[in-house]
Amino acid sequence: MKTLPEYIGSAALGLRMGVFLPGTDLIGELAALAEELNRDGLLDDGDVICVTESVVARVQNNIVTTDQVGEEVRAKLGLEATSTLGVVFPIASRNRFSVVLEGLAKAVAQGRVVVQLSHPQDEVGNQVIDPIYVETHGGFGAVLYHQDMPEELLLHPVTKIDYGSYYREVIRRQGAEPLILYANDPRAILAEQPDGIIVADIRTREQTRAKLQNSFANCITLQDICNNGDIASQWGLLGSNMSSEGKLKLAPRDGDEITTNIQTEIWRRTGRKVEVLIYGDGAYKDPETGIYELADPVTTFGSTPGLNNCVRGGVKYKMLADKLHAEGRSVEEIEAAIEEARNSDLDADSMETEGTTPRKMTDILASLADLVSGSSDAGTPVILVKSVYKR
Repeated sequence: MKTLPEYIGSAALGLRMGVFLPGTDLIGELAALAEELNRDGLLDDGDVICVTESVVARVQNNIVTTDQVGEEVRAKLGLEATSTLGVVFPIASRNRFSVVLEGLAKAVAQGRVVVQLSHPQDEVGNQVIDPIYVETHGGFGAVLYHQDMPEELLLHPVTKIDYGSYYREVIRRQGAEPLILYANDPRAILAEQPDGIIVADIRTREQTRAKLQNSFANCITLQDICNNGDIASQWGLLGSNMSSEGKLKLAPRDGDEITTNIQTEIWRRTGRKVEVLIYGDGAYKDPETGIYELADPVTTFGSTPGLNNCVRGGVKYKMLADKLHAEGRSVEEIEAAIEEARNSDLDADSMETEGTTPRKMTDILASLADLVSGSSDAGTPVILVKSVYKR
């Protein structure tokens, strides 16, 4: 196989690999893959190797049981088995939150769990109540109870699941009594007199906790659970995912150290200076359903230093081409002017960059990798991103 031809610009290639299990030599496996890529003329300086966070966490065996989660919640909030636990603003997800909820409910297995979802959508855009119903029953400020609403108005438009009922059954299976309500002010849950509260939203968790703590001090976020010890993540339960029955895979730990070690070993074996990134959910929004796919706290759980503080802006190619063509420039003159602009230190508000909003390169790379790898059976947990500017 030959090197990609000069007319290929940016490219992202899904790389097929075998199963990764706890204890797998992740660094060795990726370095061996890089050797193969290099032999086939597919690896260059400046390329980025992206590996999915689930592989890293599995290799680390960064897995906790729901029993462990329940014990930690009870200890951190000072709860009894008969206490009432409040859970504010979880997302509507079977693989993301249902197993987390199982662990939370085990903390008060003889008590009560009150779950408050936002409405009409959750934090990432999943519809939990029909929006028209909300508009005609109090609007944004309404406090609505699951048992008072017709089931057909509670179905997710894509999965057709009533997540209120789904979460209610998860709680009941742990022995606790469930109550599901919908409100956009986190303080609405205080009417149910909880003994402790878990703030379960992802990117707005600190704002939600601050609102609650003005009236109720005994609350923590999902990030405060499973965030220290031998099996832990700096993100706690944020970014966790269903592993197997009664188990949660946490987000990977020590991501920056791991990516640097992978980079070093690839350099040692191939002489290629590549960047390495551990990616989670991509930061993109589905235009039809309105669902925002980023259920992880970040897109990137670790990266090599060369990607730190790297922002993608760039030249507005099509605008420059139109402008210069209107001025009567030839194709050769237009291409030379664009190349000169690319190599210049342009201000963010310059005409040449107009319309190109700067974005963190790690967010772009992680989103690209997530789209290429997908979440089903592609079998490509590692993505090679070829740089458009390397030649």
